[in-house]
Amino acid sequence: MTHPMTITEKILAAHAGLEYVTPGDLIKVNVDLALANDITAPLAIRVFREIGKPKVFDREKIALVADHFVPNKDIPSAQQAKLMRDFAREQDLLHYYEMGDGGVEHVILPEKGLVVPGDLVMGADSHTCTYGALGAFSTGVGSTDLGAVMATGMAWLKVPPTIRVEYEGRLQPWVGGKDLILFTLGQIGVEGANYKSLEFAGEVIRNLPMDHRLTMANMAVEGGAKNGIVEPDDMTLNYVATRTARAARVMKSDEGASYDRVLKVRVDEIEPQIAFPHSPDNVKAISGVGLVQLDQVFIGSCTNGRLDDLRVAAAILKNKRVASGTRLIVLPGSQSIYKTAIQEGLLETFVDAGAVVGPPSCGPCLGGHLGILAEGERALSTTNRNFLGRMGHPKSEVYLANPAVAAASAVLGRIGSPDELGN
Repeated sequence: MTHPMTITEKILAAHAGLEYVTPGDLIKVNVDLALANDITAPLAIRVFREIGKPKVFDREKIALVADHFVPNKDIPSAQQAKLMRDFAREQDLLHYYEMGDGGVEHVILPEKGLVVPGDLVMGADSHTCTYGALGAFSTGVGSTDLGAVMATGMAWLKVPPTIRVEYEGRLQPWVGGKDLILFTLGQIGVEGANYKSLEFAGEVIRNLPMDHRLTMANMAVEGGAKNGIVEPDDMTLNYVATRTARAARVMKSDEGASYDRVLKVRVDEIEPQIAFPHSPDNVKAISGVGLVQLDQVFIGSCTNGRLDDLRVAAAILKNKRVASGTRLIVLPGSQSIYKTAIQEGLLETFVDAGAVVGPPSCGPCLGGHLGILAEGERALSTTNRNFLGRMGHPKSEVYLANPAVAAASAVLGRIGSPDELGN
């Protein structure tokens, strides 16, 4: 093999029509799917119109999702959604989702089979990197760039170097994908993978359920990464096959591929991880958290609003009550997940425990609505970011954790482990 490549380099080379690429190369690629939401789509649409093309490059390769401020919280958000909705109708887009057919964009696109291994996806949202869990190259871009993609179906990008992270060992109870990525961010920092690809590998990843892989890829950008990615395997192919008839293009890193660096992580001693304010890399093991009283707990988002997340949270909350003085908000990631959660009795469990269950939406994740924090309040959230003022008042605090810890903490009224409840 003359030019061994990583999986990221292989996908980029294929979409550029090149035999091989190397890190630093500036290439022009064909895009399989372009994505925008109710915040980012209006500017992208404006740029598209300025380009002057009457029609998008492919009505089947653009996805627009209303998820950040829906149900609309005010007149400006309603206008944003209407603009996107009208554009989708005008262009006869195949993939437009809102309300009863929708949910959080990075939950519903894999769910609806819009991404398969080997795809190249660009979205006007930083957490577009989620789809790397399916063995695709997916990355966030600005709305201006996306407007150009909508017109041409092509984009320029620089080939990123790759950091390979190999996870070995056996996971401890209550530890999953959220904890692995938080631990990794604690090791490399929020700038440790700037414009690099994070390739997640090793025995642990091969045995990790898809929902957990999606969580890890989702948060690759919190380390500054251009993309996160997992080599597709039987689990990936089975997941995709139940959702679409599109053929997967399975690519894997070559033996001898060049990496920026290789990190080896032993998971045996990793406890559930908590990210303290105001950064996802400010992590502590749950045993070292101390007393952190909570005003609010949020379970949901594109990071941890999937069915596995709701199931583990409900199992912990069964026959228990949310602590007095603590609010628990649960937002399923999609309408489909919402329906299944009803059928399985999960939502009844949440309501019986004293939680408020809301519609599939980003909700409080970005300080949008459905759970804004007041001055001085503390929240534990299953989301991906805890920047200053992220979920409300700049003098509030946000802590990040997995759904099991979030559920247990809602009962305790403070950050704590499910083990404290006898689970």
